[in-house]
Amino acid sequence: MAASITHRATGMALAAGTLLLAWWVIAAATGSDAYETFQHVANQPLGQVVLFSFLWSLSFHLLNGIRHLFWDLGYGFAVKTAFATGVLVFLLSLALAVSVFWMGYMARGT
Repeated sequence: MAASITHRATGMALAAGTLLLAWWVIAAATGSDAYETFQHVANQPLGQVVLFSFLWSLSFHLLNGIRHLFWDLGYGFAVKTAFATGVLVFLLSLALAVSVFWMGYMARGT
């Protein structure tokens, strides 16, 4: 149940995060002043939290979507299996988000 609710919430977060992605692309296309403004906001602690939250939302939504695909094929409906895969999606999405965020942080050279 929690994974289903979280799946909906992450879908909404991805929709909102897409606006931030649009801001990033428009700032990059507009010029250095606009891009520096975006970078300044994104490099603040709150900006980093928002970026990580977007990344985790993407990871969770992807992995839980794969879980739903298996359900569409008729697998994983047993209560124990559904609970276990739900927990697995939470753990794997967190591990994936932390790993990708860390790799991006290291690639920046910071």
